Amino acid sequence: MNSLKVDGSLAARRGQGRGPLPMDDWDRGPWNRWTFQHIGEIVPSERVWRGATGPSPLPTALQDIYSLSFAYEKSAETIGQFFDSLETDGLIVLSGGKIIAERYYNGMQQQTVHLSQSVAKSVTGAAAGVLVGRGVLDPQAPLTDYLPELQQTAYAGASVRNVLDMTSGVRFVEDYTAMDSHMAQMDVACGWKSYGEPGWPKDMWSLILSLTEKEAEHGESFRYRSIETDVLAFAMQAASGKSIAQIMSETIWAPMGADEDGLLTVDSAGYGLACGGFNATLRDYARFASLYAHDGYGNGRQIVPSSWIADTQAGKNSLFGAEYRYVLPRGAYRNAFWLEKEGSPVVMARGVFGQLLYIDPEADFVGVVLSSWPDFVNADRTKKTLAALRTIRASL
Repeated sequence: MNSLKVDGSLAARRGQGRGPLPMDDWDRGPWNRWTFQHIGEIVPSERVWRGATGPSPLPTALQDIYSLSFAYEKSAETIGQFFDSLETDGLIVLSGGKIIAERYYNGMQQQTVHLSQSVAKSVTGAAAGVLVGRGVLDPQAPLTDYLPELQQTAYAGASVRNVLDMTSGVRFVEDYTAMDSHMAQMDVACGWKSYGEPGWPKDMWSLILSLTEKEAEHGESFRYRSIETDVLAFAMQAASGKSIAQIMSETIWAPMGADEDGLLTVDSAGYGLACGGFNATLRDYARFASLYAHDGYGNGRQIVPSSWIADTQAGKNSLFGAEYRYVLPRGAYRNAFWLEKEGSPVVMARGVFGQLLYIDPEADFVGVVLSSWPDFVNADRTKKTLAALRTIRASL
């Protein structure tokens, strides 16, 4: 197995004492306790510029939420005990647009950028909404209008809407641990891992072009396929003539008044990984989430069209399969966001290893949790985290 040599100063900074970092397992526990805060030192990355105007105000009115008790199934504990006991890296809660709680763990600091995993999908979806509002991107158009090369793939006949909502019928095996899955191929194609079979795609566009099998009709049902967001991003790049990092900066990050540059990992062809390679600070994730709590408005301007926010809240539970109903029994997926339940304005951005943005516009409530769990997915931990955030919201 290849290893990334970490010099003494880096090893001392991370304070883990675990020796060389295995390059093909850097995103797994226990190494992710350090790596999720140091992505720019591990894989090629580019910045998502914060702009030249400085950060937007983020007022503070701290409250003690950590002593609140909450129950989950047969257990009861305080908010503080729960988050202290997890592999939490950062927790921030906003109510009425003000920070009421902010806590850092595991050496993370206010200026630290943290890997968001699939929260990146929601940042991409928001940027897509801005392009739609400007008339640059048409969600109903065939993907081949923007990417004619897809005519030779299983994406032939699919629309931009299908990849926004992950309702294409393209076969893509989203298995995080199988060494022969499409996700394993993505790890290599995006530049995160070095293993792989001869002939595997060496960049993300080549991986997309290799997807020639369908498993369902386009639009028939929701199935979580990370590659869909990258197909969307390539369409956005073709429509705008700009890279996905530039698009994110110009549509979201700079207008909202980010405090720090974002960071986006790039593959060997220079493509930024829209489905999972985005990194930002805890406060900037909160600023981003606040846009969806405030009808797309932030930093004194309309950033994401209000019509796009309303459209995002209109997902249909009927498209959900059984595997998604354990955490969200009445949930849905729309425009790269998860809906808590159909008919509710509560939306979420979620990523493996415990990344979560929870947004309730009616309560003007935002909760952001950044983590480095040992598990890719832990449904019970996710459900308990949601219960904790709902308890905080109910106390305000």
